[in-house]
Amino acid sequence: MLVLLPPSEGKATGGSGDPLDLGGLSLPGLSAARAEVLEELVALCAADEEKAREVLGIGEGLRGEVAKNAALRTAPTRPAGEIYTGVLYDALDLSSLDAAARSRAGRTLLVFSGLWGAVRISDRIPSYRCSMGVKLPALGGLGAYWRGPLAEAVPGAAGEGLVLDLRSAAYATAWKPKGAVAGRTATVRVLQSKIVGGVEKRSVVSHFNKATKGRLVRDLLVSGAEPAGPAELVDVLRELGHTVEVRSSAAPAGGTARPWALDVVVTGVH
Repeated sequence: MLVLLPPSEGKATGGSGDPLDLGGLSLPGLSAARAEVLEELVALCAADEEKAREVLGIGEGLRGEVAKNAALRTAPTRPAGEIYTGVLYDALDLSSLDAAARSRAGRTLLVFSGLWGAVRISDRIPSYRCSMGVKLPALGGLGAYWRGPLAEAVPGAAGEGLVLDLRSAAYATAWKPKGAVAGRTATVRVLQSKIVGGVEKRSVVSHFNKATKGRLVRDLLVSGAEPAGPAELVDVLRELGHTVEVRSSAAPAGGTARPWALDVVVTGVH
């Protein structure tokens, strides 16, 4: 099983690890592309703070993020699982997992990134600011830039098992499953259910969407379940207490494989 996650916009700072070693990151096939993005990002942030803020889409109050990017080559590193914070990662709460669940997390979680392409939670990286929506002056939009390198790297990481795709839309543009991998992929939409005037109303809630996905992944890791495909995933999630509905599955009339689309329905926002 491979679980695809978005990063968090905010990231933990500090750390005491050695500076970045690009060659030591997972998915070594991405090394050349990572080096290109890193070189341009560092150069941009070191040369022109105002231009960098414009490119990165950050306000006056986040000037420190530009300086942080300029120092990426020498900054201390931490495991990516500690760098990424925010609603999804708070709910996932990697630090509280037992040894077995943490080991499963290391094998199964893959976090997509505008700077690194994708990393495992054990990969040591510095805190940075660079979303997939950024357009670097020389390389262009990072979503498009990463499509080629990720198309080569991710299928190998997926192997022959289930791919659970929990990425947000911006990060989903960087890699889309194709062929046999698509048929083993499941995407998840979280819907909140309310009864209004005796009639059920469903809506997408952004904050709760992230929290629910974090809890869903945590439940899978703690349970030790490793479903082989989307149909088995539905059964496992239901056994774990989640309300899951299959919106679409298998292949369309033409026979081309496509990801399963699942809805996880919740009744409370917390």
